[in-house]
Amino acid sequence: MNKICEICREQKPSIRRPKTGEAICKPCFFESIETEVHQTIVSTNLFKRGEILALGASGGKDSTVLIHILNLLNKKYDYGLNLHLLAVDEGITGYRDDSLETVKRNEETYGIPLTIVSYTDLYGWSMDQVVRKVGLNNNCTYCGVFRRQALDKGARIVGATKIATGHNADDLAETILMNLLRGDHFRLGKCTEIVTGEEGDMPRCKPLKYIYEKEIVLYAHYKKLDYFSTECVYSPNAYRGYVREFIKDLERIRPRAILDVIHSGEVLKVESTAPDKRTCERCGNVASNKLCKACILLDKLSTS
Repeated sequence: MNKICEICREQKPSIRRPKTGEAICKPCFFESIETEVHQTIVSTNLFKRGEILALGASGGKDSTVLIHILNLLNKKYDYGLNLHLLAVDEGITGYRDDSLETVKRNEETYGIPLTIVSYTDLYGWSMDQVVRKVGLNNNCTYCGVFRRQALDKGARIVGATKIATGHNADDLAETILMNLLRGDHFRLGKCTEIVTGEEGDMPRCKPLKYIYEKEIVLYAHYKKLDYFSTECVYSPNAYRGYVREFIKDLERIRPRAILDVIHSGEVLKVESTAPDKRTCERCGNVASNKLCKACILLDKLSTS
């Protein structure tokens, strides 16, 4: 490692940035990450002054860094956003109940209001109950569908016009490869967009889209942020886990591989006709058929 920071040329470097390989000091590392997120926000016109922004808060490193940086940038650059923490309680004993305590501490630390919605209240099922019913192989499908809808419902409760999530560059690269391997041409053409769901009433955005997971870990560690680091107890068999390991192997060989996958996905715009958007006849949420995916899965739970 160089004897002086490659950015400021003054302080001793303490971090080699994963994305660029630069040997830099902590202040320059923090400034680099925050500036990149700000540039992403400004260059894409991500937010509008005065809007209520729901921040998906899980207590993990990604959402905690998202909360910290957006709270900082909102004040520093006067975005004029009204931030609101939104957490989902899936009902996973020994995991979500503990991580929600971290979210509650973040509520106090940043002075941002918090709303928690739960699977039990919304669907009548906790994930512990779902797993006991369907086993470990398909449980992530249920959780993913339920969680997306729960965030939408929670955002409407707080009057938000948009949801911001802590998805990072690694997450995006994984999603691109998963859609490619599954042959899901419609999602492949949409998943790289920084804002999704604009055809509905609750768009979602990814301010950390170009920030590596390793950088988020370093940022959270050196900033001494309060976050929960335990992985979900039901996720070891998830398909995404195998794709994640592949991405990590690529990154070890070529650090820019993550950005390369993202940029490839961005230029690979697949022509596809989106399914017609309808309203679920049962719950009133956005659907492609008479019933939304969440209601279809709830029916399976009730009849299986």
